[in-house]
Amino acid sequence: MKNINQILILTLSIAFLFNCENKNKKGNSNTNDIIEQQVDSVLALMTLKEKVGQMNQFNGSWDLTGPASNVSNQEKLERLKNGEVGSMLNVLSVKATREAQKLVMDNSRLKIPLIIGYDVIHGYKTIFPVPLGESASWDLDIIKKSAEIAANEASAAGVNWTFSPMIDISRDARWGRIMESSGEDPFLTAKIGVAKVQGYQGGDLSKNNTIAACAKHFAGYGFAEAGRDYNTVNIGEYELHNTVLPPFKAVAEAGVATFMNSFNEIDGIPATGHKEIQRNVLKGDWNWDGFIVSDWGSIGEMITHGYAKDKKHAAEIAANAGSDMDMESYAYVGYLEELVNEGKVNITLIDNAVKRILRVKFRLGLFDDPYKYCNEEREKNEIYTEENQAFSREVAKKSIVLLKNENNILPLSKNIKNIAVIGPLADDKDTPIGNWRAKGGRDTAISLLEGIKNAVLPSAKVTYAKGCDIVINKEIGRTFLLPLKFANTDKSGFPAAVNTAKNADVVILAIGEVALQTGEGRSQTNIGFAGVQQDLLEVILKVNKNVVITLMNGRPMDISWASENVPSILECWQLGSQSGNAIADVLFGDYNPSGKLPVSFPHNVGQEPLYYNQKMTGRPFNPTHVTFSAYRDAPKTALYPFGYGLSYTTFEYKNLTLDKNEILADGEIKVSVDVINTGDRDGEEVVQLYIRDLVGSLTRPIKELKGFEKIMLKAGETKTINFTINGELLQFYTINKIWEVEPGDFELWVGGDSTTKLKSNFAVKE
Repeated sequence: MKNINQILILTLSIAFLFNCENKNKKGNSNTNDIIEQQVDSVLALMTLKEKVGQMNQFNGSWDLTGPASNVSNQEKLERLKNGEVGSMLNVLSVKATREAQKLVMDNSRLKIPLIIGYDVIHGYKTIFPVPLGESASWDLDIIKKSAEIAANEASAAGVNWTFSPMIDISRDARWGRIMESSGEDPFLTAKIGVAKVQGYQGGDLSKNNTIAACAKHFAGYGFAEAGRDYNTVNIGEYELHNTVLPPFKAVAEAGVATFMNSFNEIDGIPATGHKEIQRNVLKGDWNWDGFIVSDWGSIGEMITHGYAKDKKHAAEIAANAGSDMDMESYAYVGYLEELVNEGKVNITLIDNAVKRILRVKFRLGLFDDPYKYCNEEREKNEIYTEENQAFSREVAKKSIVLLKNENNILPLSKNIKNIAVIGPLADDKDTPIGNWRAKGGRDTAISLLEGIKNAVLPSAKVTYAKGCDIVINKEIGRTFLLPLKFANTDKSGFPAAVNTAKNADVVILAIGEVALQTGEGRSQTNIGFAGVQQDLLEVILKVNKNVVITLMNGRPMDISWASENVPSILECWQLGSQSGNAIADVLFGDYNPSGKLPVSFPHNVGQEPLYYNQKMTGRPFNPTHVTFSAYRDAPKTALYPFGYGLSYTTFEYKNLTLDKNEILADGEIKVSVDVINTGDRDGEEVVQLYIRDLVGSLTRPIKELKGFEKIMLKAGETKTINFTINGELLQFYTINKIWEVEPGDFELWVGGDSTTKLKSNFAVKE
C-alpha cells in the first residue's frame, strides 16, 4: 500500500507541475524552476537502490523483444524491470526503444524512463565527413546543420542521446582518434563544439527531433604520450587550463546536456577519478548542471591503472570524484549502495548525481512521454532522405582542401577526352563512410569512380584500374587493421594501372587509408601510405605527369614525396555518403574548393606532435648559430600548416587597420582588413585572425587563432572584414591561477592561414 501511495503522490505532483508549466510561460528561468521541483519530487520518493540504479548504464545490444541470451543479459533484464537502470546504449530501433521503455514502465515501482544513447558521431544513417574533415570546412552553419540532421535521424530511430561532440585537442597524427576531433586548435574546436551542441539539442531539448549532446573526453585524451590510444597524459596545470579545457568550458556555457570522462590519466590521476576537473572545475567553477557519464568501462579500468585496488574501491573513487553514471563497469550497481552504508560515499553526492540525471530526462520530456522517440512513421520517413543526402554532399564538398595545384591542372574540363581513375580507393564505396559510422551501411557511399562518371559528358572516356589493395582482404580493412601484418604487398595490378595511365589526359589517383585505419585503438607510428601505394604512385607518375591525388584519410599523413613530385593534391578525408559526387564537384569546378586545414601536416612522422601554436624557445631557429631548436634532417615547420588551403582563385589582403593601438583590459579594438578576390573565379575564403601576447606571467604561444570568418567573394570583388579584440579574447589562465588579461604588448596578424605575414601591433595598458 505504501508503494502505491508513493506512486500516486508522484503522479499527482508531476501532473500538477506540468499543468503549471503549460499555464505559466515566463521563459527559461521559470521552466528550470519547474524542472527542479519535478526532480526533487521524484528524488524524494526514491530508495537508495533506485538512486544507484539511475547511475547505471547498460549496453543493450541484445534482442529486447525476446528472452535474454545469457546470464549477463538476464541480470540486465531484471534490473530494468526493477527500475535499477538509468540508461542504455546501442538500443537501435523504434521497436527496441519501445520495448526497453516498456520493461521499465510496466514493471518498475517509480517508472523513471530510460535515456537511450548511441555514438552518433558524423551522422546516423546519412553520413557526413569524419569530424576532422568536416572541421576543414570552417563553416559553423553547415556543421550545426549536419548535427541537426543527425539528431533528427537518430531521434526518429529511438535514440535521444549522442556521445558527441568529441572536443579533445589533438596534436599528434599518430593518434587514431584524431579523425574524431576538430584538430589542434582550442579556439576553432570550441566554436565547432558549440555549433554541434546547438545542432543536436536545438532550441528546445524536449522536442522529439532533438537529442542530448555529450562533450567528450574530459579531459586530456588527445595528449596521450606518443599518440598511443589510452596512454598516459603528462601536462601541467597551465596547459590543461589554457589548451585542453577551453572547448569544454565553451560547450558547458552553451548548455551541453552531458559530459563523458576519458580513459587516460592526467599527471598520475585517472580522469574518471579526477575530482579536481570533474567536481571542482566543471560542476563548481563552471556551475554546469548536467551529468557526467564514464567512458566504456573506465571506472573499472582504474584498477588496471593501479589507482584502485578492486571494483568497489574504483566505485568509491569515481563517485566521490563526480562521475555520475557508470557505463558498463558494473561498479556502481555492485558496490555503491554498500559504500554509502559504510560512510565511504556521502548520500548527498548520490543525490546530486541522480538529480543531474533526472534533470536531463525531464529536459528531454521523457517523463511527459517515455515513448516520444518511438514513432514508426518518423523512422520510416525521416531517415536517409534525398534532402539529407543532398546536404551530405554540400558538407562534403566544403570540407575538401586543395593542397597543391601546380600549373592549374584543376579544375578539369568536362569535355576532357580520357580520364584514368586509378587506385585502391577509387571504386571503394566503404572507406568514405569512415569510422564511428553509426548506422551508415557498408558499401553505401558514392565512390569516386561513380562520382566522376556522374559528372562528365557522355563523350568523355573514363577508364579504371585498381592498381593495388591496401590490406590483404576487405574484411580486415573493415575490422581491425594492423598495417605491418595485414598491409597488401601485391603489385600484380601495376601493369594494368600503368597501361591505363599512359593513354589518359589526366590521372585521378585515389590513395590514402581504408575506413577503419583511423579511430579508437588505431594509433600508428607509420602515417605514410600503407602497402605498395607509394610504389603505385611512382610508377604512374613515370608514364603520366598529369596526376591529381585525391587523398582519402582520417589523419594528417606523411605526403612529403607526393607534395614535391605530384602537380595537384586534393585532401578529401573520408567524406561520407556522397563522397564521390562531392569530389567530382571540386574536380570539375562545379564547386571552388574552400576548405582549410584544422591540423598541421608534417614532413614526416618524426615531427609529431606538430602544431602551429607552439611556444618560443630560448634558442629559436637562427641559421647563423650552431645550436638552435630545430631538426638537422627535416624542417621544423609543417609541410602544410594549420589554416592552409588553396582555391581556384586567388586572394589578396591589404589595409590592415586598428582603430586604436592602446586599450585597457576592459576595452576593445576594432580591426579591419580588405580582402580582394584577385582571380577570375568566384570563391570562398576563410579570413583568420591571430594574436600573440609577447610577454606574460607564463610563456605564451607564438601565435593563437582568435577569430575567423568565411566569406564569398566574386571575381574582382573587395570586402572589408571586421574583428573585435576584447578582454575575452586576450585573457588566459595566468600564474595567479585565474583567467585574466595581463597588460603588455601584443602582435596581430590577419590572413588566409597560420603563416600569414600581414601584421600590426597594440598594447593593453594598466
